[in-house]
Amino acid sequence: MKSVFNKHATFDYEILDKFQAGLVLTGHEVKSVKQGQINLKGAFITMRHSPKPELFLTNAHISPYFLAGRLADYDPTRSRKLLVKKEEIKSLLGKLEQKGLTLVPLKVYTIRNLVKIEFGLARGKKKFEKKESKKKKDVEQEIKRTLKTQRF
Repeated sequence: MKSVFNKHATFDYEILDKFQAGLVLTGHEVKSVKQGQINLKGAFITMRHSPKPELFLTNAHISPYFLAGRLADYDPTRSRKLLVKKEEIKSLLGKLEQKGLTLVPLKVYTIRNLVKIEFGLARGKKKFEKKESKKKKDVEQEIKRTLKTQRF
């Protein structure tokens, strides 16, 4: 399986720190994710404090596996639990209390037969920062293009 990236995450947010977690899925969802049928656009990570703090991937769209047949009551955007160590959750609790920080999914990938998600602690960019990063990216692409055409 190829990795599935959230392209808008790096454009809309400044990533301060990255974390890795397991993803709790049903059988047909795992097969669908391994085929790359997941969309992270608009997805975010929430923390619930039921008896203890837990992280959930919310609003990520996983298409139904096409060979699974008709699935009754399947919600492709349901919340999915993340498997994170207690120490990491405690450190994230402290960091999330700061103003303007959020958890954003960056990519979903597989290691052997496990589905993993990489998410980042992020701060939202202002509109002028987005314009600056777009300008910088365009300049870098232009430099690469000119270097490619000017072979020495």
